[in-house]
Amino acid sequence: MMQYQWQYDSSAERHQWTLRRNCILTPRQLAMWFVSLSALSLGIALFFASRGAWLILPFAIIEVAVLGTAFVCHARHASDFERIVSEPGRLRVEANLGQVSRVAEYEPSWVRVEYNGGWRAPIRLVAGRQSVEVGRFVPDHRKPVLAREMRAALSARG
Repeated sequence: MMQYQWQYDSSAERHQWTLRRNCILTPRQLAMWFVSLSALSLGIALFFASRGAWLILPFAIIEVAVLGTAFVCHARHASDFERIVSEPGRLRVEANLGQVSRVAEYEPSWVRVEYNGGWRAPIRLVAGRQSVEVGRFVPDHRKPVLAREMRAALSARG
């Protein structure tokens, strides 16, 4: 079974969690795979088209276009992350999802961590009427551990 881990750095003054998608290939490696698969597919199609089976070529072009679309969608989200940083007097939550980046800051002593343990339930950081969901890249069986870590770090601040 694959281990899912988040990066947790702590010191006396700072606690930081960095949560990322579990992606094996970087966008550059993915592009190299796409180019090689496209060249192979189009090469085979061109070979058969030169032998008279020209109808294979349009289907190979459609295949490469669909594969390219899937790879672009994957690459757009390959570098998604969430970062939670707790420092004296400030809790900062950064989220980069696709092309959208969000940043929220709270007073750490006012924040509570809510997690009900349900399947696909998010971890919520709640400060008054404001809340932000975190932990979308953490598997459900590891979310209780993350919630405990965050509660312990925030209670040490308060």
